[in-house]
Amino acid sequence: MYKIGEALVGKGNEVAHVDLMVGDKEGQIGQAFANGISNLSKGHTPVLGVIRPNLPCKPYVLVVPKVTITDMEDASKIFGPAQAGVSKAIADCVEEGLIPENKLEEWVIIVSVFIHPKATDYRRIYQYNYSATKLALRRALTDYPGWDKIKFEKDRATHPIMGFNVPHLWRPPYLQIALDVMTIKQAHKVLEQLPHSDNIIIEAGTPLIKSEGVKAISAVRDIIPNVFVIADLKTMDVGKVEVDMAYEETADAMAVAGQAPLEVIDQFIYEAKRLGVYSIVDTINVKDPVKLLKSLKDLPDIVELHRGIDEETGGQKHRWELIKDIKEISKTKKMLVAVAGGIEPENMTDALKAGADIIVVGRYITQSKDIERAVRDFLRHMQGDIDLKRIHVE
Repeated sequence: MYKIGEALVGKGNEVAHVDLMVGDKEGQIGQAFANGISNLSKGHTPVLGVIRPNLPCKPYVLVVPKVTITDMEDASKIFGPAQAGVSKAIADCVEEGLIPENKLEEWVIIVSVFIHPKATDYRRIYQYNYSATKLALRRALTDYPGWDKIKFEKDRATHPIMGFNVPHLWRPPYLQIALDVMTIKQAHKVLEQLPHSDNIIIEAGTPLIKSEGVKAISAVRDIIPNVFVIADLKTMDVGKVEVDMAYEETADAMAVAGQAPLEVIDQFIYEAKRLGVYSIVDTINVKDPVKLLKSLKDLPDIVELHRGIDEETGGQKHRWELIKDIKEISKTKKMLVAVAGGIEPENMTDALKAGADIIVVGRYITQSKDIERAVRDFLRHMQGDIDLKRIHVE
């Protein structure tokens, strides 16, 4: 039995990033501790943690440098402020009761520390590594983070080095803006006028992809990087090939036509699942969407109840009564249901009450003289952005 903790504290070259494991001497951590102290590695020599020479902390700690030590200047940062900060933090955790005193001789701790080669301020190296070790140890012993925390943060978090976030659709409802325009220039005009909202996702529409090619997907991404992008391929053949094409252009989701052969839809869903992106089955002109879904080998992530423009002008009604039946098909996989075709703010509420998770809107927004106002007409029916409920800590 052992616990794992992690923490990043500080800024600049002195920033501290600590990975930590704590467990019993007689267990796996004890074995790793013994191996680390007896099998030395050039450039990554572990050091037994001491508060000062001849005064180790307890539980004993092994401080392991993550960054290769190339000279004595690097070594002094590890053997000096980093080692002292880590060891003092552990001793203080015992004094404060986080580590039970009866575990001093039973537990050992392994701490991996990051020391930037250009770090120069020893006080900050000490301070940041002290705080990071304390925080990582507390997190380890309290099993932080819990699933609720991860779920709340995972689709809003932006890794500081990566520089962008990858959203997922776990908090419906969403407004899907369909860029059914002919050129990237037209798409750009729409996108630059959109208000910032977690409830907005973007569709590279079929006309746009047919006109500009699949590169239209990444072009949309370049204009608005941190948004969920759907490629409305309406695939009818070579399902795996078209998924791969859209995936290479950074699509988060792609749509297959429900009218396609079952083998094509099955391959489409399989490939999307393999790559970790969303699959969408568009049921335009599918007489019985529920029957179609039940005939598939695996279910898609999203089912779109789509009334086409020609059907819309012909007076065909929406089929929102099917939403409940679609959601009851699977008890193990949560499918989202999107609705499309002539939706306006006035009838959007009816779709949401029927259980719709995604409201797909094209012309009402893209052809509006005031695009931002048109978008806000829909957003006011949805829950607010998640950042308004976020407590900014850590």
